[in-house]
Amino acid sequence: MSDQSEQPTVEVTHEPARQRWVARIDGEAVGAAYYDAADGLIVFTHTEVDDAHEGHGVGSALARGALDDVRAEGTRRVIARCPFIKGWIDRHPDYQDLTRR
Repeated sequence: MSDQSEQPTVEVTHEPARQRWVARIDGEAVGAAYYDAADGLIVFTHTEVDDAHEGHGVGSALARGALDDVRAEGTRRVIARCPFIKGWIDRHPDYQDLTRR
């Protein structure tokens, strides 16, 4: 019997030319967080996860990976117009410092 609570390994990569971060499992794109960039800001506009992977931590891995990249870069702030990213930041206070005040 398999352990259904086991989460897949999600790799998150930034594709700046397409203004998105992509979540992949075993090399297959299963989700993306889209953004607009301007004036020192990353404005998250939309996040999507394939139906087959919803509820398996892909969206959270995507949010964390994207926000960790923004933090590592250190030069931009975040505006979360996307309800998923906004809600994720609201639930993770240690990421609220990235938001524009």
